[in-house]
Amino acid sequence: MTLTAHQQKLLDAATAIHLDSASAKDAAFLARQFIQATLPHRDPKADTWSRKNGNFALGLQAGFNHLTGQSYGLPYGTIPRLVLFWITTEALRTKQRRIELGDTLAEFMREVGLSPDTGGGKRSDAKRLHEQMRRLFQARISFIQANLQDTRGEATLNMEIAPRTVLWWDVRKPEQGSLWESWIELGESFFEAITSAPIPVDTRALRALKRSPLTLDLYALCCYESYRVQKTRKARFLAWRSLMVQLGATYHGKRAQNDFQKECIKAIRKIQAVMPSLKLEIIEGGFTILSDTTTAIPQAKTRDSLPPTQ
Repeated sequence: MTLTAHQQKLLDAATAIHLDSASAKDAAFLARQFIQATLPHRDPKADTWSRKNGNFALGLQAGFNHLTGQSYGLPYGTIPRLVLFWITTEALRTKQRRIELGDTLAEFMREVGLSPDTGGGKRSDAKRLHEQMRRLFQARISFIQANLQDTRGEATLNMEIAPRTVLWWDVRKPEQGSLWESWIELGESFFEAITSAPIPVDTRALRALKRSPLTLDLYALCCYESYRVQKTRKARFLAWRSLMVQLGATYHGKRAQNDFQKECIKAIRKIQAVMPSLKLEIIEGGFTILSDTTTAIPQAKTRDSLPPTQ
């Protein structure tokens, strides 16, 4: 059987990861809040968005451009997810709220299989990257934690992702050096939130899985849950019903859960190919991450420079 280009890339990535175990240089990071509840998979065509996971909720509010009188829209799809991996990784590396968007972002996007140098076509990586970065950096975000057994109180953190930005970008002239002479300054609360409990992932796996927001979400979740399994040596069961609420996908109709389950199983098979440390079993109602699972990036290789995962 002839493999598609995407299948061949997945196979090549899986082979490389199996032959060369992950090291600190392969690590990227994501804040656990963006794993507990995720961004939209498709454009919600609305100015607000929320996802719930038990007593935790993630809320997004689109920014507003007062020059044009229009909303920036909400970030969605794979690109803002990849940018959040990059933001978190850079914030941890530099320990600074101000992040330069120069070669570091360009290099990261190339590492995960995107090209920041493509021209200005509607579906070019450069065009989509620019659009999604504007949506993401202008958005306001809320993390809400409540005790569902006691409705008298809740903890809410409302934040601006990047209250100060300088973005010089002409996607029609990507060869210009000024393309990346830009920077963002993360909001103080947002910076503290994303650096307090980062989850390590393998950049090589991101490159192989970047076509699907659902697959990226599930991969990050498996990385998070693998840490919890390794710490407790107890298996973790994840139910399709709960995941459908937690993740950013939207399914409708009588067969919504069945459709979601089918897509999740396809995604999990790809994740298993590029995360050899993941041991799981698909069972009735969901899947179980088994007790002999270990993290995608060995903890010893990131422990010295990072705060503990919670």
